[in-house]
Amino acid sequence: MYERVTKGIQVTVKPFYLEDQSTPDQNHFVWAYWVKIENQGGERVQLLNRHWRITDANGRVKEVKGPGVVGEQPVLRPGEAFEYTSGTPLTTPSGIMVGTYEMKADSGGTFAVDIPAFSLDSPYERSTLN
Repeated sequence: MYERVTKGIQVTVKPFYLEDQSTPDQNHFVWAYWVKIENQGGERVQLLNRHWRITDANGRVKEVKGPGVVGEQPVLRPGEAFEYTSGTPLTTPSGIMVGTYEMKADSGGTFAVDIPAFSLDSPYERSTLN
């Protein structure tokens, strides 16, 4: 699992390879990732937008931006958490994802919450130990 805390908001991510949805002989590899967003701060916040950078093994970058996550813009009171699962396909057997959530605090302003970088690994990628 990958974790990151920004301004009292903890983001935990666990990616997993979806063998049954992937077709390696056609260069189609699919991952799901489970995300938990936990408000460890002292005020209520709302997730407004997401921004992902998805990089495949060839260095190609795809950016995904939009409102909320999985069709929701959750509001989190102190101590509350929101969990969701989503996914992404790649044309290479590995990659990496990283991003940010734009949050709005009850006190007014918006701020960015870091989503930790996490690797997308499949059993079809040869590993090199350094």
